[in-house]
Amino acid sequence: NGHQKKTLEKIWADWEKFASYAFNKSHATCYSWVAYQTAWLKANYPSEYMAAVLSRNLSNITEITKFMDECKAMNLNVFGPDVNESYLKFSVNKEGDIRFGLAAVKGVGEGAVMNIIEERRNNGPFKDIFDFVERVNLSACNKKNIESLALAGAFDNFPGMTREQFFGMNGKGETFIDMLIRYGNKFQIDKNQAANSLFGDDASFDIARPEIPKVEKWSDLERLNKERELIGIYLSAHPLDEYKIILNYVCNVGMSEIEDKDALKNKEVTFGGMVSGMREGITKNGKPYMILRIEDFTGSGEIPLFGDDYINFSKYGRPGLYVFVRGRVQGRKYDANQMELKINSINLLPDIKDTLVEKITITLPLHDMNTQMVEELSTLTKNNPGNSLLYFEVVDGERNMKVDLFSRSYKINVKQELIDYLVENESFVFKVN
Repeated sequence: NGHQKKTLEKIWADWEKFASYAFNKSHATCYSWVAYQTAWLKANYPSEYMAAVLSRNLSNITEITKFMDECKAMNLNVFGPDVNESYLKFSVNKEGDIRFGLAAVKGVGEGAVMNIIEERRNNGPFKDIFDFVERVNLSACNKKNIESLALAGAFDNFPGMTREQFFGMNGKGETFIDMLIRYGNKFQIDKNQAANSLFGDDASFDIARPEIPKVEKWSDLERLNKERELIGIYLSAHPLDEYKIILNYVCNVGMSEIEDKDALKNKEVTFGGMVSGMREGITKNGKPYMILRIEDFTGSGEIPLFGDDYINFSKYGRPGLYVFVRGRVQGRKYDANQMELKINSINLLPDIKDTLVEKITITLPLHDMNTQMVEELSTLTKNNPGNSLLYFEVVDGERNMKVDLFSRSYKINVKQELIDYLVENESFVFKVN
């Protein structure tokens, strides 16, 4: 068309560069429309939206964990699996709470889940564990499925049953699950025979139900670890909940960050959590070493113990111990540019938890204060003696003034209830230690 070749080549080259990263208008419009739709769903149907997102990532526990945190931030309850409420995937109950899908429990197949759901839909909720085995198809929902459901807490809402009772044994060495399945099969066979007899209207047959065994209660950690094995995450509680304030507000680094030594260069660090694993070995020089894996609310990280650290601290290498670690990230002795974690001390969290929160300082905006606020704070701090100092800062933002107040004689026990109240009330700012 009479244009200069040089000009056209320049335009074409620019187009090529642009096309390597740019959406065309129709593509951008589609993405914008989908973004608007999903934002509208999340805003107006938050439980249903998050249940769908969780279901979409049913087999990816990393993504499920991330979206569980999002549910928590949105103040949505996510409850564990329940044979009377759960469906195949994540769902929403009548109260607007999200229920774990039965298919998310390891060892429970889709066939077993669909059989449970169909029976519940046709004949109503299951009344108890005996009603459950009397009604479900025990070929589709077999012993392995029932074991997994019990460990994951899917029967927790049945009266008179705890998870450990399913695995209690009788004098013959049979577990309660074995007895349940034998009872359920016998009940269903006799029921079918009665229905097909000449006196089919007479369904009066009586089979003795097995006795629920009395067993020793599992520890919280044991119960939660079994739950985690089946679901992939701690759901009904977290074994570190008792130390939540210390791990969130006293520790200055999380376990997910501890291995990034360059980011922590020349920093005094405090961290803690539960020992979730350890491995030992021998160095090339014939000296023993240990690698501790510690888990907190942010994730997990590994702590190496070499030389004197191994001698002093290897006794803490027992999974299930709760530990608090003080140390410093610094340059190695023979290479200052290479960072290492030098451990100063390791203590058991149960032994020192009451001494770690030295004080709490609560900042109160003067113009937001009212009688209700004062009464609520008073209720949470009075009659709650402990080892922590209580400080208040009353701030007048308009006049740029501040008054510091503290109690010389009264110390409090900083409980999670107080922390939750301060976090939920946007008027407060607080600092621990």
